[in-house]
Amino acid sequence: DGGFMMNSQEMETAVRLGLNMTVLILNDNSYGMIRWKQANMGFKDWGLTYGNPDFVKYAEAYGAHGHRVTSAAHLQELLAHTRDTPGVHLIDCPVDYSENDKILNIDIKKISKEM
Repeated sequence: DGGFMMNSQEMETAVRLGLNMTVLILNDNSYGMIRWKQANMGFKDWGLTYGNPDFVKYAEAYGAHGHRVTSAAHLQELLAHTRDTPGVHLIDCPVDYSENDKILNIDIKKISKEM
């Protein structure tokens, strides 16, 4: 979602050009990759979390189709639907990276030290 917001105005270009495409936003309300890297280097989490707009309405404001994932099965259905339906689609997919952060920044370091 952080990366998308840096270039989200390109939704207008895609709609204007009549493209058939799907934008999948992995929405964690932060700059997740930067948070992981900084946590891995021992930096405090500062200024990397934020509130997002309603991405479904955002897409619709540009004339695109907005979708929000409600479950893993629903994501699979939405991907098939957007693949088979012409136009510009945006899928807002909420994600929780907390377990990934634990694995990548804590567990792997612990296992490496034990080897």
